[in-house]
Amino acid sequence: MPNTSEVSFHCDVENSVEGGVKVTTVRCHGRLINQTAGEVKDIVKPLIPQGGSIVIDLNDVTFLDSLGLGTLVGLKVSAINEGYCTLKLVNLTPRVQELLKLTNLTKLFAS
Repeated sequence: MPNTSEVSFHCDVENSVEGGVKVTTVRCHGRLINQTAGEVKDIVKPLIPQGGSIVIDLNDVTFLDSLGLGTLVGLKVSAINEGYCTLKLVNLTPRVQELLKLTNLTKLFAS
């Protein structure tokens, strides 16, 4: 069983306005995995209908599993389908970039 430091995960949310557009930056810290993916979803999902731009910063994500990736894909698809906002990933670690490439999801997150 993993110890609590291994599943320790949290997000910081920061709101700003850039060029007249509301920007919400969600900075994720720790392991974005099965046990923690719901936290990102709970934070980001209600932001989508508010419009503007949502930036998910993965600079401090130390590990991403399939459920974490699936959560990010689901949020991106929701943002596209609702049409109110843009959602993008920034500061991807080389490991996350490779995972997106292996799963053919690079193009989804490019826009």
